[in-house]
Amino acid sequence: MSINKVAVIGGGTMGNGIAHVFAQHDFKVQLVEVEQAFIDRAMQTINKNLDRQVKKEFISAEEKEKTISNIKPVLGVENVDADVELVVEAILENRDAKMKVFNILQNKVKPEAIFASNTSSISITELAANVRPDKFIGMHFMNPVPVMKLVEIIRGYSTSDETYKLIKETSEKLGKTPVEVHDYPGFISNRILMPMINEAIFALYEGVAAPEAIDTVMKLGMNHPMGPLTLADFIGLDICLAIMEVLYEGFNDPKYRPCPLLKKMVAANKLGRKNGEGFYKYD
Repeated sequence: MSINKVAVIGGGTMGNGIAHVFAQHDFKVQLVEVEQAFIDRAMQTINKNLDRQVKKEFISAEEKEKTISNIKPVLGVENVDADVELVVEAILENRDAKMKVFNILQNKVKPEAIFASNTSSISITELAANVRPDKFIGMHFMNPVPVMKLVEIIRGYSTSDETYKLIKETSEKLGKTPVEVHDYPGFISNRILMPMINEAIFALYEGVAAPEAIDTVMKLGMNHPMGPLTLADFIGLDICLAIMEVLYEGFNDPKYRPCPLLKKMVAANKLGRKNGEGFYKYD
């Protein structure tokens, strides 16, 4: 089986980027959301990002229009076409919500279609258990999706070699570099990244240094392009907390305990760039 028609479930930061990249590489994409306003916002974002690529001469105006024409907005998961070959789920980082999407699609799309989740930490094996385990895989894209080259491809316990091979080849067609990872909490990227961010938050919590100082040390001393607290704001503090809780629960190890300051900021709805304030304030 070859993949030509893709349904991307969720039009948020990751979903619209995933749809953008598939459409730009000539896949036919259904971009699925639960409200028309969310679809409109996703398409506006894709248009803006394509305009930026045209301005920088990465693509032509004609390529932009072709990319847009490859995207079909769809209202409601139940309205996904039955003949899609790949479903990529990119909704909120919540196990039950993701399972609900796949349970709806299990009897909606053809049996040979592959299910993929863009989850950053939730078990692929667990998500796959009640649907199609051999045809279920993780495709963890990095943000911003049109720019970042890496895709973590996460094999669940029952993911078949055929499924892995096809998703690896598809990722390469997108101009990405796929890396094979096995299904353990946080996979590779977030198992390493999130404890670093959490430790930076602990350093702030304990009064070791101010946010600007912590970020400057990591940028200038460790050659990181972005300080850990700035990065946490960029990712979203609610996402950081959700991933730390998955690590803490999955390994039952106190080294993954979320910092109390992170929990308090999420409770106060200080989530970072997405709503204007986290460790820093944003316009």
